[in-house]
Amino acid sequence: MRTVKVPLIHAAHGRTGDKGNRSNISVVAWHPDLYPLLVEHVTEQAVAAQFADRRPSRVARYLLPRLHAMNFVLDDVLDGGVNDALNLDSHGKALSFLLLDLPLAVPESLLPLLRGDYQLTSLNGDKP
Repeated sequence: MRTVKVPLIHAAHGRTGDKGNRSNISVVAWHPDLYPLLVEHVTEQAVAAQFADRRPSRVARYLLPRLHAMNFVLDDVLDGGVNDALNLDSHGKALSFLLLDLPLAVPESLLPLLRGDYQLTSLNGDKP
């Protein structure tokens, strides 16, 4: 089956929260049929790699299948948290956008379920 690489934002939306030096990022599928794809590809390892420059000490994923969503908790990614960070985004509100930029290989059969205006490029670099 042929797949097309798109940013995660076309398959899901997200929301970010914080508590101390811990970021909490939810990922919610735009369509229920996209959820199994998210579960398969948006793993703890993939999220840790996406946030490698922030050096999370731990990434935990919690699946919420009835909501077609998942929640990630990333420890030690907020430069000390709201009261300690010199970072302009000490709450980490923009971190959901970093996660939603994660490349996702989507089977062509699921492309009609995606949202947004995106450039379709297959994994081998050819146009679909």
